[in-house]
Amino acid sequence: MMVSKRIGRRQFHFTVQGANFHEVVAEYDRLSFPDVPKCGLCGSDNLDLTARVAQDKFKYTSLKCLDCRGDVTFGKRQDDDQTVFLRKTEDGKLDWRAWEKPS
Repeated sequence: MMVSKRIGRRQFHFTVQGANFHEVVAEYDRLSFPDVPKCGLCGSDNLDLTARVAQDKFKYTSLKCLDCRGDVTFGKRQDDDQTVFLRKTEDGKLDWRAWEKPS
């Protein structure tokens, strides 16, 4: 099954597989994040997916605004680290973080 997610002005296509219909749908559910049309900080649609490794052991995947450099990080469920979601604030909005210049 092909799954499409719109991130800003870009369309990303993911392929999910399984041995049967149920497994395919279960794999689809693991991509449990919505389309993100614009940056929650500056309103730009110039967004991209990014991945990095910190301290040679912590893996981070996030959506990054290529204009203001703000980002929102993906989280993983503790009981299933293959299920990803975008982190949200207490009030249910995406948890966009402003870029901070390293000291």
